[in-house]
Amino acid sequence: MKHPLVAIVGAPNVGKSTLFNRLIGRRLSIVTDEPGVTRDRIYGTVDEPASPFRLVDTGGLTPRVEAAYAREIERQADAALAEAALVLFVVDARAGVTALDRELATMLRRRGVPLLLVANKVDSKAVEQEALALHELGLGDPHPVSAEHALGVDALVDAVVDLLGPAEEGDVEEPASEPELRVALVGRPNVGKSSIFNRLVGEERVLVSDIPGTTRDAIDTALEFGGRRYRLIDTAGLRRRGRIQRGVDRFSSQRARRNIDRCDVAVLVLDASESLAAQDAHIAGFIVDAYRPFVVVLNKWDLISEREEESKRWLREVAHRLRFAKQAPLLFVSALSGQRITRILEEVDQVHASAGIQVPTADLNRYLHGQTEADPTAPPPRGSLRFFYMTQTGVYPPSFVLFCNDPKKVHFSVRRRIENDLRERFDFGAAPIRLSFRSRRE
Repeated sequence: MKHPLVAIVGAPNVGKSTLFNRLIGRRLSIVTDEPGVTRDRIYGTVDEPASPFRLVDTGGLTPRVEAAYAREIERQADAALAEAALVLFVVDARAGVTALDRELATMLRRRGVPLLLVANKVDSKAVEQEALALHELGLGDPHPVSAEHALGVDALVDAVVDLLGPAEEGDVEEPASEPELRVALVGRPNVGKSSIFNRLVGEERVLVSDIPGTTRDAIDTALEFGGRRYRLIDTAGLRRRGRIQRGVDRFSSQRARRNIDRCDVAVLVLDASESLAAQDAHIAGFIVDAYRPFVVVLNKWDLISEREEESKRWLREVAHRLRFAKQAPLLFVSALSGQRITRILEEVDQVHASAGIQVPTADLNRYLHGQTEADPTAPPPRGSLRFFYMTQTGVYPPSFVLFCNDPKKVHFSVRRRIENDLRERFDFGAAPIRLSFRSRRE
């Protein structure tokens, strides 16, 4: 059975994300002074021994205000409230009771969900006295905390546990028989990553908008398909370095890059209605540099009329512009219609399996000894290059060490030829291959 869910709600810029990060013990939600940064539902877990619970951070609510994403944020918050066992209604104690706080308090009372009123930003005795005015909201005693300085947070957790009750024996979540496969959706802004994410998950889990840059946090959720568990991660669109603004855009970009480094497989999403951009190739380069297998997904295929000609053109363009990763499979999909969406996970499984192949040392050295001792592709004056021994040192990615007479003589063309030979002979497919060369003395 899943742990009970606690939803954090409130007006913009009252410190919901700071409190969320403090409770889960890591910085998962982006925190800045700019209001409206959080737009999607961000989930985490509070590992309280007596009664662990899940936590969801939501965007700032602004009913009847025509602000960007206001209605979409409200729908995301409604979805969180619908599955929540308890609500933490966060207000800014320093600002006092606002008209928006009163409106949200009325809305929450009507929903009838158990609720705790949290007076945030209480970092002095004077503010603690001001927080008493929050009784006006009619939601019981406010719980004074300072999420930024970790004041009153333990008492708040105790109050949450008291309301949720101790965990029953059957509430302990069994660990999965095999670890989740972490799959990161990456690409430029507005190519349809969030639409693909929602289609795979089967619900409107993240905001989708025609405005580039809608997704800011890295949103992840568990997914089971074909008997396998995945951790699907929707990342912010990666802009060219010159177009990255300070603050939130920079945080979002850094998190997207980190999720490439941490994922098991990356899905590079392209826009079929546009040409392959230089930034698409740059992002593919980030994935290759991180030694992560990836699948290239051409989204918005429903917008293409001359599909046969366009598919040929895209195959040529990808083969040319992404020739450094030409083994990566290419899929033509439509998040809008659902066309070939589940094929994405099938290809993810395939490239991940290829990255886990282990080759016996004897087979590797039979291959190595079949090569010529003096490599004809080595340019002069480097002279002859001789290989003595080869072994595989790891998987995910497949990693190999080759011992030779002089590693300095290993030309780029030699490295590329060996990598291509290994890929073809031992069926590594689209898996990245890491080679290192050492002298026999090492």
